Amino acid sequence: MTEQDPTDPFGPTRRRFLRELGGSVGLLGLASYLQAAAPPTATPKKPHFKPRAKRVIFLFMAGGPSHLDTFDPKPDLAKHAGKRPGATDLRTERVTGGLLPSPFQFRPGGKSGLPVSDLLPNLRECADELCVLRAVHAINPNHSPAANFLASGRIDAIHPGIGAWVSYGLGSANADLPGFVSLGGGFGQVGFERSGYLPGQFQATRVAAAEADPERMIKHLKNPAVGLDDQKRQLDAIQALNRGHAAANGNDPQLEARVKAMETAFRMQSAAGEAFDTRREPVRVHESYGTGEFARGCLLARRLVERGVRFVQLSLGGWDHHANINAELKKKCVEIDRPIAALLKDLRQSGLLDDTLVVWGGEFGRTPVSENGDGRDHNHYGFTMWMAGGGVKGGVAYGATDEFGFKAAEGRVSVHDLHATVLHLLGLDHEKLTYRYSGRDFRLTDVHGKVVEGILA
Repeated sequence: MTEQDPTDPFGPTRRRFLRELGGSVGLLGLASYLQAAAPPTATPKKPHFKPRAKRVIFLFMAGGPSHLDTFDPKPDLAKHAGKRPGATDLRTERVTGGLLPSPFQFRPGGKSGLPVSDLLPNLRECADELCVLRAVHAINPNHSPAANFLASGRIDAIHPGIGAWVSYGLGSANADLPGFVSLGGGFGQVGFERSGYLPGQFQATRVAAAEADPERMIKHLKNPAVGLDDQKRQLDAIQALNRGHAAANGNDPQLEARVKAMETAFRMQSAAGEAFDTRREPVRVHESYGTGEFARGCLLARRLVERGVRFVQLSLGGWDHHANINAELKKKCVEIDRPIAALLKDLRQSGLLDDTLVVWGGEFGRTPVSENGDGRDHNHYGFTMWMAGGGVKGGVAYGATDEFGFKAAEGRVSVHDLHATVLHLLGLDHEKLTYRYSGRDFRLTDVHGKVVEGILA
């Protein structure tokens, strides 16, 4: 339908809008960027019951960090170094050798005495905030399916991630910002961002945490050619066309997501410039977080949750240590130790940690048996994740792997249990949070999952 088409019932409005648009791409460009990663609805929804947490920061360590060198001390590895007891005869992706002890010391942290590796001295200072889940287990030892499983409870890459489910269940607490933001990189990130068969408005808005300038983080954030008043007139004209189309043709979920993207795009031009600009923070704050992309991501995550963003997912790749693990793992821990500790302390000082749930972990852990002599293979049988704030007990280790750290043995927590617990802390019943698709009701936990009652504060 062209601009001059006489059969177009909205012809005058369309022609007026096209004249006013004048070739500008600011608002349309930003809306298109958001539509590719559409922001959730700005209308908060009521949880099923009183929540302990209002928002989530999910720190995803893509590649599988070694729990044996960070949060799960296993002295028996040193006692039996190089040997291969029967308990280690579990199938791994690659050929492995004998038991490989950790060279890193574990020391008690905080008043609780929770042991944390020397690799993470700053995080050890926050030990009393940590609820360490030592017996998490999954179902797949391959990166992409395992990352999808941690993100969505399924290994196939079509289902919504946990962030989309949270946005769908609770909506956004800030009409001027996306309700679900994804920061950083690393394989498996897309699984966390995906809205799957949920409406597109619940997909993550991806932001480049590597950039310091909000206008470089988010495409088309500012329009150099057209002011806000003129853009508001553009938006009104577009929405008039959209409402007319909807009245004539019925509800269209994709169009509805587009409409919401346009509305959020207009509001974000003012709000995002302030919210995403970490340069506004005092020098002392930057010094506490340190430098680098991950440090900026942690600081940005704090700024976003304090402004009402419901779910922030921050990814960091590079944890797949099949060889030279001692040196390479040390580098990654230096990258995260100071920023995460600063984030937890910042949230605690501001009072936000009480109702902000921080989750840390990878798609699996590593084996206690060696690969290539000085590396560790993937291990989905038993590994560590931790939570902090948001209604969980602090300074505790829940569950245990076997004597060598290969398999979850006591207090086992499946990924479905983890998901059910996160939703529970947000006031959502994982069995009631469903979406009808293709003739059946889907949920994040499928037909599985139990809330881990033992970690609730």
